[in-house]
Amino acid sequence: MRDMVEIGMGRTARRTYELDDIDIVPSRRTRSSKQVSLSWQLDAYRFEIPFLAHPTDALVSPEFAIELGRLGGLGVINGEGLWARHADVAAKIDQLLELVGKGGYERAVSLLQELHAAPMQPELLAAAVAQVKAAGVTVAVRVSPQNARALTPALVQAGVDLLVVHGTIISAEHVGDGEPLNLKTFIAELDVPVVAGGVSDHRTALHLMRTGAAGVIVGYGSFQGATTTREVLGIGVPMATAIADAAAARRDYLDETGGRYVHVIADGDVETSGQLAKTIACGADAAMLGVPLAVAAEAPGRGWYWPSAAAHPSVPRGSLLGVEWELDEGNGDVVRPSLEQVLYGPSDDPFGSLNLVGGLRRSMAKAGYSDLKEFQKVGLSVRG
Repeated sequence: MRDMVEIGMGRTARRTYELDDIDIVPSRRTRSSKQVSLSWQLDAYRFEIPFLAHPTDALVSPEFAIELGRLGGLGVINGEGLWARHADVAAKIDQLLELVGKGGYERAVSLLQELHAAPMQPELLAAAVAQVKAAGVTVAVRVSPQNARALTPALVQAGVDLLVVHGTIISAEHVGDGEPLNLKTFIAELDVPVVAGGVSDHRTALHLMRTGAAGVIVGYGSFQGATTTREVLGIGVPMATAIADAAAARRDYLDETGGRYVHVIADGDVETSGQLAKTIACGADAAMLGVPLAVAAEAPGRGWYWPSAAAHPSVPRGSLLGVEWELDEGNGDVVRPSLEQVLYGPSDDPFGSLNLVGGLRRSMAKAGYSDLKEFQKVGLSVRG
C-alpha cells in the first residue's frame, strides 16, 4: 500500500525515499567477495561491471569510452555534445576551464550554451563512433527525444551498437513542433537496441518498456551541486522509491509478455560504493555514473563536472562542480586517480569514492548474494 500523507486540505502526496534514507540488511550467510559476479547483459552485449557513464562532455570522450569499455563498463557519448560540433574539443574545454579558474561560473554556463549552439557535424560524430568501434568495445551514443529521428540514421551507418534516447524526463511519445516521436514505432524500425529514459514512476517505466526498449533509465543524473533540475523545474526523483517502482514495472511487463526482461538503469544521487549497492538492492540492474567517474584522470573535464542539461539554450539545469581529488604537497598540482583505480582500487579513501567495484562486491558478499539479480532481493530498512 502506498504511504500517502495529507499536505493540505484536499491535497495528498506520496511519501517517498532517497537512497540515503534506506540501508541494506544482510540476512543470509556471508560469502567471499571473489565468489560474486557483477556481469550483466544488455541485449546482445555483455559487460563485466554494471556501470555506464553519464553522457556528458565533462566525462565521456572517445578515449574515455574506450578505457571504460576496456575495464568492463560502458561509456555513452553525448551525440549532441561537443564531440558532435567541434573538431578541437580539448581547446574548447580549456577555454571553459580557464573561465572557471577565474571565478566566472555564470559566464562558463553561457560559454557552454555558445559551444552547443554550433551546428552539429555528422562527420565528427561518425569519427568518434569509429574511434571507439575500432578499439573493440561496445559503442553507445545518446540522443535527445527531439533529435532522435534526425540523428539516428547517421549513427547507425557509423556503426553504433546501442542507442540511448535520453532526456530529463521522457515518455513513450514526445510531442514537439513537428512530427511526434513515437518510441514504439521508432524502436521497431531500428536494428540496434535502444535504452530510454529518464523516468520517475511505475506508469512511465511500464509505458517505455512496452515500446520495445531494451533498458529504461530511472532518474536524470541528479547530483547536489551539479544538477539544478529541482530548483529550475521543481522536479525531483526520490531514487530509492523510483528504482523500486521501475523494478515493479519490470516484473509486471515480464508477466505481461511471458518473459521479456527489460533492464532498469539508475541515474542519479550515487557518489559512493555504498549508494551504488543500494541502487542494485532497490532493483536496478546497473547504474549510470557521473560525478564518481569524473574524478578520474582520463575524464576530459579535468577535475570539473557538468551535466549535459547545463548547456540547454534557454533553461540550463546544471552548473560546474569541482571534483578535484587532492593536492600534491611537492608542487601543488592536482593529482587525480586513474579510472582503473576509481573502479578497481586500491583505495585509501574510507568513504567509498574509490574501488567502486570492490565496495559493491563486498556489500553483496556480506549479504550472501552471488550475482546482481539475486542481490535485488536483499532486505532493506528505512532510517527513522
